[in-house]
Amino acid sequence: MSTIIDTFIAPPCHDKVEILYQDEHLVLINKPSGLLSLSGKNPQNLDSVHHRLVKTFPGCTLVHRLDFGTSGLMVIARNKAINAALCQQFSQRAVTKVYSALLCGHLDNNEGVIDAPIAKDPALFPLMSICAINGKPARSGYRVIERFYHELENGTLLPLTRVELTPETGRTHQLRIHCQQLGNPILGCDLYGGLLLPGTEQTPRLMLHASELHFVHPASGEWIRARNESLF
Repeated sequence: MSTIIDTFIAPPCHDKVEILYQDEHLVLINKPSGLLSLSGKNPQNLDSVHHRLVKTFPGCTLVHRLDFGTSGLMVIARNKAINAALCQQFSQRAVTKVYSALLCGHLDNNEGVIDAPIAKDPALFPLMSICAINGKPARSGYRVIERFYHELENGTLLPLTRVELTPETGRTHQLRIHCQQLGNPILGCDLYGGLLLPGTEQTPRLMLHASELHFVHPASGEWIRARNESLF
């Protein structure tokens, strides 16, 4: 059995965690790109969404996570009961998650569904892999918003596609590996081909943003339809 060795050290993140909504039960935030959701085992990876928020909201816990490079909406529970209720919604797939992304190249189809099971492979850590035998079911929907060309400093035109992604499941790296499977990796994705297209090498971040989060407030029973526009 392979032993996973995590050597990743997160560079300092100077961007703030933006609080979009708060009440006595939960907090909605906009996570900056380049910040861990939860502190790592390595003491150099102490800074995180949870590490920052627990100072203001003692006892708060993460209901879900976003990848280090992903920005956008997260809901944080302020007590164990709310955490359990929200986790149940996530596990039952009752939460709607929508992401904005820039993909390398121009997609052929305007919309579709990627259905490709995802597996962990300790030998490839931190990469995940598509595996029909050992993978867990994973489905992601996509819809093209626009196709365009970004002109680089040297005059080269870089083809990009702006898409809306809707994961039906919540596997690790799901959207990143599914977009790679499409043949159009997310721009700036260092793990799954988003820095390979000529002109993409200097992309400052992973161009993936959690733009919408819809769920039922565990205390009031009302629908929360949070929306946070991407800056890219």
